[in-house]
Amino acid sequence: MYVSGYQEDLSNTTVTILSGPSNAGTQGSPVWGGGWGWANILPGTYVVRVSTSCGSQDYTVTANPSPAQIWHQAITAEALSACGGGGSDNGGGGGSGSAAKKVGVILPDATTSPRWEANDRPSLKKAFDAAGIESDIQNAGGDKAKFGTICDGMINSGVSVLMIVNLDSDSGGACLKKAAAAGIKSIDYDRLTLGGGASYYVSFDNVKVGELMGQGLATCLDKMGKKTANIVFINGDPTDNNAALFKSGYVKALKPKMDSGAYKLVGDQTGLWDATKAGTAFEQIYTQNQGKVDGVVSANDTMAGGIIARLAANGLAGKVPVTGQDASVEGLQAILKGTQCMTVYKDTNLEAKAASDLAIALIKGDQAKADSLATGSVKDTETGKQVPSALATPEAIFQDSVKTVIADGFQPKSKVCAGSYADLCTKYGVQ
Repeated sequence: MYVSGYQEDLSNTTVTILSGPSNAGTQGSPVWGGGWGWANILPGTYVVRVSTSCGSQDYTVTANPSPAQIWHQAITAEALSACGGGGSDNGGGGGSGSAAKKVGVILPDATTSPRWEANDRPSLKKAFDAAGIESDIQNAGGDKAKFGTICDGMINSGVSVLMIVNLDSDSGGACLKKAAAAGIKSIDYDRLTLGGGASYYVSFDNVKVGELMGQGLATCLDKMGKKTANIVFINGDPTDNNAALFKSGYVKALKPKMDSGAYKLVGDQTGLWDATKAGTAFEQIYTQNQGKVDGVVSANDTMAGGIIARLAANGLAGKVPVTGQDASVEGLQAILKGTQCMTVYKDTNLEAKAASDLAIALIKGDQAKADSLATGSVKDTETGKQVPSALATPEAIFQDSVKTVIADGFQPKSKVCAGSYADLCTKYGVQ
């Protein structure tokens, strides 16, 4: 189908600019097939409509400002295949077709949880690579200014879909609003950006995650023969909407026992997703209650590590059950050792698959397919709107199910079972 330069041997085809930075009077004008031509195309991101004898399709593309940029980015394989054609995405303009099929992903940091770099990045890249979608995955390093800079860069580069894990709803929302202004579809990944207006949300059922933590603590206390208990909540960062969802889940799971008086909540503090801060918050609660603490809901493995360190300093590691989340290497090792009672396993391959399937549908302009993938919805508590959502199912992990996480390839046996943990892995059937 490709001939040369910026031309395609396809009759009855027009590419029409719907929006973009071109000069006044060009909006809605055809730029191929009898229109005003290429003279007024300026650098930037455009929304264009490709019209063939088979129908029309809208695309977000970038001009650099070569005419070939718009032509080859707009006439994608999907548009041509509708007429039985076999168009190329690698025409003039230096491989501009790949830019028309690019998804940008902004991860939040590498410290609040090891999952972002150890699991999410490779899972997402693998999913997009398998689908033939170019991906630009960057990490903001916990820096809101850097997050904004990455966001601007991705929008200016002409990504078709932008996926973010926000640092907070204010900075995340600013990014999403810029994407919407540029005509770019957006996906909140793992964390919902309150008031951000993302097109879709892909995550786990985070209320269920919290329920599993609450149920897990009760299971561990039962195994220790503790029918009554003083319990503590060490919550995530209050700026993270997921932290509120997790907490609603474990409160729901533990409410019957708290209402009956079997469990007494003696401390409820944030650990800010930080091991040291979580340990300090727990130590203060422990001291205030004169050491009378029987169980701890920690909202993730990172914070659990800080809490367990304080328990160890008081000779109580393994005697006071502590929950977690993320199935991190350290969390799994603590479970094998008996100092952490459980974690919640969120297979990021499931989350990444849902996110990539959704992004691919959006890139192809298949709105019906995208909507069919978002089988659930989550309420944005700031706007009151329901956000179309694809939610994966989490799983509780105890000592006898650590092997599941290893068998799935989520964490490598070589790390979890290193050194003194080798015998424990054998004991609990880790292959």
